Amino acid sequence: MPTSGTPAPAPRTSGASAPARLLIAGRYQPLWPFSGPDEVAAWQRAYQKNGHQPWHLDPAATAIGFSRDYLGFTEIDQAVKTVVDGEHARVHVGLRAEEGPKPMVAAVVHLMRYGSGEHAPWEVVGTDDTTLSLTEPAYGASVTSPLTVGGRITGVDESIRIQVLHPGSDQPLGERCCVSAGGRKSPWSGKLSFTPRDGRTLTVVASTGGHVAEVERFAVTGVTLPL
Repeated sequence: MPTSGTPAPAPRTSGASAPARLLIAGRYQPLWPFSGPDEVAAWQRAYQKNGHQPWHLDPAATAIGFSRDYLGFTEIDQAVKTVVDGEHARVHVGLRAEEGPKPMVAAVVHLMRYGSGEHAPWEVVGTDDTTLSLTEPAYGASVTSPLTVGGRITGVDESIRIQVLHPGSDQPLGERCCVSAGGRKSPWSGKLSFTPRDGRTLTVVASTGGHVAEVERFAVTGVTLPL
């Protein structure tokens, strides 16, 4: 979380500036839980030795962990639907809403196998656009602060929170709350400042809610800092 999108629909890639060795299949940004192939290899050794953290082999568990633990969306605790297609997986993550009999889908998280071998773990690389899109900055873009973030949304009286996250940081590197939006496929945009931290892909997050849950929809994209 790659458009906010990934194939299909086609990924929002635009000259990714991350070191090539970090990218998955030469184009996808590693967002979570691993930041590079060295971390993947270390986990594989630990798993083969003592079964360490087997959830890395489960795309649904990884997608829920990304939503709940990394993004901090604690209400999102269900994998409503999981579709695995070769090296790709798409997990519809959501929550149980009191007003309806079915879980509410908050996002479609796109994951890919990272690394090689029988025990290649799943890695979040983005989210698929639905009624909330995050199209600026472009996927894989090299960014600086302040950062303009935007996309399109369908909804009524929406309030979009935007954040920049970095693996290993307890707090967002930057945050803005909130951008008022609404309509049908209406553009939304906001600017925020963030504190750069080198070394890993940054995750830009847009989320909205407040009608039946704090976070009802979210979208993410992966960006990098100038080399």
